[in-house]
Amino acid sequence: MASRRDFFRSILKPTETVAQKAAAPIHIRPPYAVSESLFQSLCIECESKACASSCEEGIIVISADGIPILNLQKSGCTFCQECANVCESDVLSLELGKEIINAKFIIDPNSCMAHHNSICFSCKEPCIDDAILFNGMFNPVIDDSKCTACGFCMSRCPTNAITFKPTPIADSEV
Repeated sequence: MASRRDFFRSILKPTETVAQKAAAPIHIRPPYAVSESLFQSLCIECESKACASSCEEGIIVISADGIPILNLQKSGCTFCQECANVCESDVLSLELGKEIINAKFIIDPNSCMAHHNSICFSCKEPCIDDAILFNGMFNPVIDDSKCTACGFCMSRCPTNAITFKPTPIADSEV
């Protein structure tokens, strides 16, 4: 039996424009990443790609260029630390990296059911950081100071109203 979320997702899915389809995908890195430059130089040399196989949520995938990226369409990151524990190149580090993902999440009011006076808390329910606040009953906003960019809100939104923009990973001293 299909869930109510699946039903709304199927009938309210926003249509993609030609420009959106043609745009290159935007990649974000797993948590605990120490720097983008290290990813580009060291991670490509790792042949095991153990970070992807260790991910309990299955959101770490290996891109065409051989570097891990996150796919948050179906689930989010629990920050279980397994990807950093198995990283042979130390580009994911519990000591130097942060328990945050290099992305900023945004709610599109044009696609959001709550912004159209429908009661929907699909994004708020899985947010363990209480980063999704409602101004009244129909105006969800993301509190960037609390958001760890885990992605659970995006994966649960029935209308795909939540998107992200990558943010730079500051170089750590390694």
